[in-house]
Amino acid sequence: MVPKCEEVSRHHLPVTAVNTTARLSALRQQIEAWNLSAYIIPDTDAHKSEYIGKHDERRAWITGFKGTAGTAVVTMRKAAVWTDSRYWTQAEREMDCNWDLHKEVGITLIVSWLLAEIPAGGRVGFDPFLISLDSWNSYDMNLQGSNIQLVSITTNLVDLVWGSERPLVPSEPIYALETAFTGSTWQEKVSNIRSQMQKHSKAPTAVLLTALDETAWLFNLRSSDIPYNPFFYSYTLLMDCSIRLFVNRSRFSPETLQYLNSGCTEPMCVQLEDYSQVRDSVQAYVSGDVRVWIGTQYTMYGLYEVIPEEKLVADTYSPVMITKAVKNSKEQALLKASHVRDAVAVIRYLVWLEKNVPKGTVDEFSGAEFMDQLRGKEDFFSGPSFQTISASGLNAALAHYSPTKELNRKLSSDEMYLVDSGGQYWDGTTDITRTVHWGTPSAFQKEAYTRVLMGNIDLSKLIFPAATSGRVLEAFARKALWDVGLNYGHGTGHGIGNFLCVHEWPVGFQTINIAMAKGMFTSIEPGYYHDGEFGIRIEDVALVVGAKTKYPGSYLTFEVVSFVPYDRNLIDVSLLSPEQLQHLNQYYQVIREKVGPELHRRQLLEEFEWLQRHTEPLSARAPHTASWASVLVASTLAILSWSS
Repeated sequence: MVPKCEEVSRHHLPVTAVNTTARLSALRQQIEAWNLSAYIIPDTDAHKSEYIGKHDERRAWITGFKGTAGTAVVTMRKAAVWTDSRYWTQAEREMDCNWDLHKEVGITLIVSWLLAEIPAGGRVGFDPFLISLDSWNSYDMNLQGSNIQLVSITTNLVDLVWGSERPLVPSEPIYALETAFTGSTWQEKVSNIRSQMQKHSKAPTAVLLTALDETAWLFNLRSSDIPYNPFFYSYTLLMDCSIRLFVNRSRFSPETLQYLNSGCTEPMCVQLEDYSQVRDSVQAYVSGDVRVWIGTQYTMYGLYEVIPEEKLVADTYSPVMITKAVKNSKEQALLKASHVRDAVAVIRYLVWLEKNVPKGTVDEFSGAEFMDQLRGKEDFFSGPSFQTISASGLNAALAHYSPTKELNRKLSSDEMYLVDSGGQYWDGTTDITRTVHWGTPSAFQKEAYTRVLMGNIDLSKLIFPAATSGRVLEAFARKALWDVGLNYGHGTGHGIGNFLCVHEWPVGFQTINIAMAKGMFTSIEPGYYHDGEFGIRIEDVALVVGAKTKYPGSYLTFEVVSFVPYDRNLIDVSLLSPEQLQHLNQYYQVIREKVGPELHRRQLLEEFEWLQRHTEPLSARAPHTASWASVLVASTLAILSWSS
């Protein structure tokens, strides 16, 4: 644990530590004023967003610790933070001696600490808009029989202390997507959800939408309140005969207001109410003879606690979350098109790296910046979909490492390099990872890479019954690694949206994900991480499609829509089965057909030649470098075939 301030002099603290003495003193005054014994400060916002805005970074501000995962608790005598191993070093650098660092996570551990620190009859305060239902239930269950009370306080005490220094809530315009970039009109989507309400056995009269991507998707509206996500702070109460959208009305232009309400009849008119009034409005609505349908995964306790249990229709995910997971034919075409352009940007980056890394002029941070710049040249680009993971050598062994301008590693031809990046485009969201080596990899590195690739291929080409859960399929991505005693510690994939979340729930391969269905997009991303030496991840985005089988039946498979070849230098072809090799060569042919014409159209001839070399069919013999003559012949034939 970090020692107490009275036990250590300031010169023993790291220079990166933030002095939180005054902040804690002010917070404790609020804790005392509200007659509390402790106050819980989570790391999320009111919508359980993956990325949060600056004005929601309460835990970071009060502690000085800027890591994205961790919970803080403050009593009148002590202050503590719980975070996982990814952030231990960062927390020790950034927190001063007012704070104890607990290197374990879990609400059970936090409650055990609370029970030891506060007396019987104590009151533990929390902001109910920052506590999910699962978290509240866990706190409540662990405190049972303790004579310690959980106290819901809708006034956030950290905000009171933060005061005028707290960053302002974003105020950029909220805009409607052009029809060319939407799969359905918002009116069609509303009608669809209302139809599901009518068919539901519990006959809900309203659906409450709390996740930011739910409202953005429903109305085809976007903005920029959240880093890497084109969302705006909002809630929606979609009723059987009216619609309430809770938002800052001043952010709508006259054109957007007209888009929502031009010529509408009452059931399709959108009533704009202030964002801050959602709790009062829901509380007033449930005083009538109504039933409110919620998705428990994204509804925070602040709204849940005002809905009587008998008026609640609770499912794990809202009907909007489930409906949005399955893309219609237009949405599928849009997402595929975004991935073709994205492939152009990634290929340009890989070509640039091949030329510049041997010169010793590229580091992890400058590489990440250039990757973002290349995406910025693509049509319909809106920004990166997450912070680029640009990791060389031992840094790549950290699955979620990202460099900074101050802390980064030089790229070298003697090391493996992993780049995991993505873009937000008006027609789709992308996410792709490639691992490369420009020198001579070791036999173990090649085997590990090839086995990761085998797992990617095995899952990508898998045929499985419709409605199979992703968690049942996930092992196929790991088998080639398991066969030799290797594994990876992260999930195998996640859903992805149409200019929405890069990690879009509820699609994926985890226990709480929904079953696979045609029209869903998921990433497939096995990896291997050798601590202190190197890391490997190969990530593609794939569409769930119908599978052709010998006998009739409802079966599915995946169609990969990421179009960047893998590193030939790292593939040990002798490990691949004939079926895996055939699948890989077929994929390379698809890449040529999809991306080659786009490179040629844009006169990116160097990149076109690179693509031809890196998609040459692999044979059961050891991979070889194609001669320039064969590349020229292949390029000429390809150009002739595309122009005919």
